[in-house]
Amino acid sequence: MTPADTITRAEYCVIACAEAWRDDGEVLASPMSLIPALGARLAKRTFSPDLLLTDGEAMLIGLDGRPEGWLPYRRHLTMVTGGKRHVMMGASQIDRYGNQNISCIGDWARPARQLLGVRGAPVNTLNNPVSYWIPRHSPRVFVERVDMISGVGYDHAVGPYHRLPRVVTDLAVLDFATPDHRMRLASVHPGVSVDEVRAATGFELAVDGEVPTTREPTSAELRLIREVIDPQGSRNREVRP
Repeated sequence: MTPADTITRAEYCVIACAEAWRDDGEVLASPMSLIPALGARLAKRTFSPDLLLTDGEAMLIGLDGRPEGWLPYRRHLTMVTGGKRHVMMGASQIDRYGNQNISCIGDWARPARQLLGVRGAPVNTLNNPVSYWIPRHSPRVFVERVDMISGVGYDHAVGPYHRLPRVVTDLAVLDFATPDHRMRLASVHPGVSVDEVRAATGFELAVDGEVPTTREPTSAELRLIREVIDPQGSRNREVRP
């Protein structure tokens, strides 16, 4: 086992993102950032071999990046509406029930800042499992109430496929495993305290007893991250040490 003090924060984030796809079976992974993409590739190479990966557009790809199949748009839409896709999106704002905002900051009629727009977030969250990756955990992102709902949280959700498995940040892993589906602190990354996460969150987190530390990557997983999946070390540009 590699000594814990040689594992970077970025590598803990990769393994935490990979865990989002554990036991998913044959579903399409749609990671929408670098760290989640590394996590999805790691999950497929280890504990989720049935996971489907794409080139981001129309081809299903294998572990070596070579095309293995064609995913036409009509088939992609079928997967989107039937719970066979697990997205990991970002969030400009997210609240205690998992409502996500990527559209605007401020009042919708006269926003202080225009962002991406809702894009596919409503359909994603109502028809598929959706996790989130947030590289800068702060009260500006974790807010009491989002300015506009793009991705739908548990207090507004309907439909059989709505599920928010986890939120991964540069500080911690969070989930909604509470009776009322409020956000819960599931683990903290090494070197991060519970109080630090609380201070970086703009609402009260659910905390159940002693909070564990995010699991370490195994030696085999670490080798895959460093030598196969991301040999250029791009992960360290997205997450501060």
